[in-house]
Amino acid sequence: MGQVEEILLSMEGFSQSPRKVWVYLPDSYAHSHKKYDVLYMFDGHNLFFDELATYGKCWGLKDYLDKNQLDLVVVGQDCNHTSNRRLSEYCPDALINTDLEDLPHFKAKGVATAEWFVNVLKPYCETKYHIAKDRMHVGIGGSSMGGLMSEYMIAKYNSFFSKAACVSPSTHFNYDFLMHLINQTNFKETWIYLDQGSQEVHGKRLFIDSMDLMLQLNHNLNEKGCHTYPHLVPGGHHTEADWEKVVMIFLPYLFPDLYNKKR
Repeated sequence: MGQVEEILLSMEGFSQSPRKVWVYLPDSYAHSHKKYDVLYMFDGHNLFFDELATYGKCWGLKDYLDKNQLDLVVVGQDCNHTSNRRLSEYCPDALINTDLEDLPHFKAKGVATAEWFVNVLKPYCETKYHIAKDRMHVGIGGSSMGGLMSEYMIAKYNSFFSKAACVSPSTHFNYDFLMHLINQTNFKETWIYLDQGSQEVHGKRLFIDSMDLMLQLNHNLNEKGCHTYPHLVPGGHHTEADWEKVVMIFLPYLFPDLYNKKR
């Protein structure tokens, strides 16, 4: 059985510091010194254990990785649980969508969060654990606002990450900003999983609009040479219980070699 370690790392300039980070180490880790593939993720408290999850249900990542005996290290950063600061820290650009009037005002700090991932979290983990530094074995992932951040980081920091799991991403918050960034990025070989649950929005018009955003973003990524997996999840809601169901879809797509080695 794999183990999940909890560590604390300073986040200077952020209101919640130090910050908890959970690191899943596969069962084979203690007996091997090879460099393990690694997936960095947002909302780490929701990944492994129900008792830590915000709404009492996690992604079941530890159970899935244990069951499939995958040699993958997963690093999950805790979000800021104070007021609206999760929205702030996981939003790379100011909100420009005037339809989001029900959201409170907040300052976008996602750029600083991404810099912390790349300049603090990633180097720390590479020193503490025997994990890959080579981008071909390193991914970024998250859901909702974490999915938005993953869309941002796979473009902004494409020299660090070759894979992104963008699960139910809040693309509409920063759509124009993301499209501009993608168009300006010279992507290396990259794999990106994008999805949308059919029950995440209510009403035919909103559903069509959300699917249109995902497919337009997907098209632009394809035009830039990225490999993509756009996925409509039938019956999918905006919940951890539904995101647990797509783990078995995006991990084999992003890390196929881990599955091939088991055959």
